[in-house]
Amino acid sequence: MYIFLELYLTAASRRPKYYFAWTLADVINNAAGFGYNGVLDYGEERWDLLSNLNILRIETATSFKMYIDNWNIQTAVWLKEVCYDRSPFNPLLSTFILSAAWHGVHPGYYFTFLTAVPVTLAARRVRQTIRPWFQHTSWSKLIYSLITWLCTQIAMSYTVAPFILLGLGPSLQLYRSLGFCLHIIPLVLLLILPNRKRHNTEEGSSKQPSCDRNYNHLKKET
Repeated sequence: MYIFLELYLTAASRRPKYYFAWTLADVINNAAGFGYNGVLDYGEERWDLLSNLNILRIETATSFKMYIDNWNIQTAVWLKEVCYDRSPFNPLLSTFILSAAWHGVHPGYYFTFLTAVPVTLAARRVRQTIRPWFQHTSWSKLIYSLITWLCTQIAMSYTVAPFILLGLGPSLQLYRSLGFCLHIIPLVLLLILPNRKRHNTEEGSSKQPSCDRNYNHLKKET
């Protein structure tokens, strides 16, 4: 477990530079008025139309999706619009490959995003099949949240390690030392857990990212 703690602390130490850059971008957008998002029912103005991150939700994420949805939000919206929603085959894999190419040519980028594919699929499967067992009492919900927070942080730290190392050799050396455990475990989970199809095809068109819904609403008003 020591090496996973080291991976977590290493990843955590790298996040502040991104937090600073995206928070500064939010400040610039809001200073120009681009971030204005209307007024809440109790009169407080919203300035999150072009927000790039939600630090609290990142650090307390209890699923891979929750983590990704609150990290570099506007780029995630762009990837969804140009790739995920349009890809004729395996949109998740296509989107992660495009994201890796967008970052650059270092092998570590591709290693990270390809590793994220089975991890994301396994996290979905766990949420679909195991989460309902823990929704009966407040204590079981709390236990589930704590376990999934720990698993999410470990899985994310493991996944992004090549992104930090950049090179193929160091990345393989790290994963070999860990027995490729978080490559193997997601594949095993995908094999043993039943696949419950998500019935959201009818709702898909209405489930736009919040920034898109807000933007469309503002367009209608103007």
